[in-house]
Amino acid sequence: MLVKVYGSATHGIDARKITIEVNLSPGVNFFLVGLPDSAVKESQQRVKAALNNNGFKYPGREITINMAPADIRKEGSIFDLPIAVGILAASGQVQLDLLDQYTILGELSLDGKLRSLKGALPIALQAKKDGFKGIILPKENAKEAAIIDGLDVIPVNTLKEVVDFLNGEKKLHPLKIDFQNVYDENKDYFSLDFRDVKGQMGVKRAFEIAAAGGHNVILIGPPGAGKSMLSKRFPSILPPMSLRESLETTKIHSVVGKVPSNQSLITERPFRKPHHTISDVALVGGGGYPQPGEISLAHNGVLFLDELPEYKRTVLEVMRQPMEDRMVTISRAKFTVDFPANFTLVAAMNPCPCGYYNHPDRDCTCSTSTVKRYLSKVSGPLLDRIDLHIEVTPVNYEDLANDVPKEGSAEIRKRVVKARMIQYQRYEKSGGYCNSEMTSQDIRKYCQLDEQSSNLLKRAMNLLGFSARAYDRILKVARTIADLDECKQIKPEHISEAIQYRSLDKDTCSQISISKVS
Repeated sequence: MLVKVYGSATHGIDARKITIEVNLSPGVNFFLVGLPDSAVKESQQRVKAALNNNGFKYPGREITINMAPADIRKEGSIFDLPIAVGILAASGQVQLDLLDQYTILGELSLDGKLRSLKGALPIALQAKKDGFKGIILPKENAKEAAIIDGLDVIPVNTLKEVVDFLNGEKKLHPLKIDFQNVYDENKDYFSLDFRDVKGQMGVKRAFEIAAAGGHNVILIGPPGAGKSMLSKRFPSILPPMSLRESLETTKIHSVVGKVPSNQSLITERPFRKPHHTISDVALVGGGGYPQPGEISLAHNGVLFLDELPEYKRTVLEVMRQPMEDRMVTISRAKFTVDFPANFTLVAAMNPCPCGYYNHPDRDCTCSTSTVKRYLSKVSGPLLDRIDLHIEVTPVNYEDLANDVPKEGSAEIRKRVVKARMIQYQRYEKSGGYCNSEMTSQDIRKYCQLDEQSSNLLKRAMNLLGFSARAYDRILKVARTIADLDECKQIKPEHISEAIQYRSLDKDTCSQISISKVS
């Protein structure tokens, strides 16, 4: 007897329907075909034990299972449940009426209990797209899938529950979650606040500009100046995630199993902080069967790289193209996968190996050549892609002891959101969202300078040796500063402030090192 059960497999951050065909014929063999990996092949032992331990009969016949399309590699243990249901249906222990209405997924333990799976959200989206009435999956993943409207999400704990439901012996109610309410309740939540930061007004201003225009940032300062503390609060002044951004971010985290079990939707912007020993594949994504890397997990959020020069050169250089394209493309012989990577980079570094170069109170013990070698670990092309270079100085005692209430993240965020709305209206027709995404045509159109501003930028280019990319970055940052001031025209003071944030460009680094000798 031939029976068809429907499962799903993730491909990148999307999913596609997998048809599991189970056929029983005379004999005692077991055949599993359709490019299964080792985990899928081992499902025979898990399924057999689960059936026997739950009072079902494992058919003593030749079982042939085909997973179609046969040219796509099937990975993981999520096919245990549909294979078990298919075997039971083919042997007459499960009715066939509901099998074509549901996508069925889940890993089986030997006692028949179901374990959680990865990729529940993209699988649920695909199930709705394919026209299924609902999806049957482990209870731990039900909240994640239930945010999809118009799809019956049936949470189950055991194989027996699934069989009783399909046979009409037990009624299971679909889990319902109000997607809009979940989003509205959590969109303004942030655990860290700039109100706790004492001093550092210049850094707060630079972060406000970065958040308003979506610009990348690097902090340069001695140990203990507050670089990490400030960076962790940066997401709190970013605009709230839209519904589209929230859904897209949740999809990426779902594929790698990073959605918290008590959440159905990620509404807080991601803040990823990989260790400096990370590999280039772990950072940008990849592997035999490509998975998203840290830059994709930071999509719509912040990627924080602390102690930037300590990262391997290859790891830093591999980020250059994704920072420009806001997308990672991973190619293999038989397929290509695209992972979104629209993140804001916040990096931090010491000014020298000992950390105290240009410190107001402590002497630097590094030689000029050591400082130059240390700074050169971060390449010029990478620095060109970082819009704001911020010097962080230690906080003095007066600021630390001052208990006067400081401006909080909520107040800063209001100004950021206002500037973002200006940019959204500006780029609505071109498909952009913020100033950092401006194309060359956008720069020519929206960053026109008067004579005084143009002369100021010309002198800075000639004196400091800025590259053509740095020129574009200065104009983008100046446009953001003007938006925060609600000015249609970029003024000289906007250009002047933007130029101040280019202190780590290649020629400037050389000047810093030379100044130490003099």
